[in-house]
Amino acid sequence: MANLTNKELMAIEDQLNSEQLLIKKYKAYATMCSDPQIRTKFENYASEHQNHYNILLNQLS
Repeated sequence: MANLTNKELMAIEDQLNSEQLLIKKYKAYATMCSDPQIRTKFENYASEHQNHYNILLNQLS
């Protein structure tokens, strides 16, 4: 992987923080839902954002 500039690293860090926030929010929303279909949707959204987070983190390795 090519060396990243400070600006690029900061952008990735910002995106990691955003992904973490979305993961937490969707997990919280899922626990508040009484409708199983909506709960599943929120759990799936949380999982998608966890995948995004993991991909970004792997790019830094």
